[in-house]
Amino acid sequence: MSKHPSSAAAGGVGVCFPFGFPFGVVAQRGPLRYNQDSGTVAPEGEMPMDTLKHKDLPFWESLPLTSKKHPDEQSVINVGGVQIGGPELVFIAGPCSIESIEQIRTVARAVKGHAHILRGGAFKPRTSPYSFQGLAEEGLAMLQAAAAEVGMPTVSEVVSPEDVDLVAAYVDMLQIGARNMQNYALLRKVRQCQKPMLLKRGPAATIEEWLLSAEYIMSAGNPKVVLCERGIRTFETLTRNTLDISAVPIIKHLSHLPIIIDPSHAAGRWNLVEPLALAAVAAGADGLMIEVHPHPEDALSDGPQSLLPERYCRLVESARELRLLLEGRGLHA
Repeated sequence: MSKHPSSAAAGGVGVCFPFGFPFGVVAQRGPLRYNQDSGTVAPEGEMPMDTLKHKDLPFWESLPLTSKKHPDEQSVINVGGVQIGGPELVFIAGPCSIESIEQIRTVARAVKGHAHILRGGAFKPRTSPYSFQGLAEEGLAMLQAAAAEVGMPTVSEVVSPEDVDLVAAYVDMLQIGARNMQNYALLRKVRQCQKPMLLKRGPAATIEEWLLSAEYIMSAGNPKVVLCERGIRTFETLTRNTLDISAVPIIKHLSHLPIIIDPSHAAGRWNLVEPLALAAVAAGADGLMIEVHPHPEDALSDGPQSLLPERYCRLVESARELRLLLEGRGLHA
């Protein structure tokens, strides 16, 4: 007997939800509308427009694109030839901020062989207006050049709708940062771009809100979304954020989208990055995004949470060994 529940409704595919949530039914993926007359949800265009009206839907009916159609469904997102969500654990590494061509080149060369995707911030949404805000297009050009030298795809954050086309011209994947997870103007803009999106969870966002933000992107026809858990705000003060490790198995049950973990922003301290990263691998994460800097003490942003390249490479080896051990025991295969 299957341990996964399924919908008994005819003509549709059951959407799996844990913990006693009712099951929605999704006949196909695409723009949806609520029919107020019949009380049903259907793909846009199936009913006369005069009967189609928007209405707030309950949680289990509001995630037609991010939720699983069947228990084994798993999306694999291609980022410049790197498959996120497949059998291989994916590593994204690089500095918080791109500071110079020498800095990003040094990191790219150091992590080559231990990272699949090179990251670096060119537009930085900082809490203080007096903090380093990034090098903008100049930084994007540096990231592109450094990645080309080592043959790696790239990801960088976009913070405003007017910069989407600019960032997309330089990188293989666009990042929606935690502060912008519910910036709906930005979500509407990026969903017009067909490049993969890395969607970080907001520091005060529920998992439902996070998935609904992914729905914003996917509802316009871009299914290439990767989720990133980076910690949420709690009462704890000894870490920068609190890593919600439970988000990994919950997302794995609810959604077909890949999920990676950013232990750097969760920890805020370099010596906590490794244990949090290994915990994420044990929980079943599809990948890790880790900040790496050749001179963390001189970094213009987030130096305390950045790993030296050699320490990062050792962490990758440990994470790969743990993944193999778990797969050998029939877990996360």
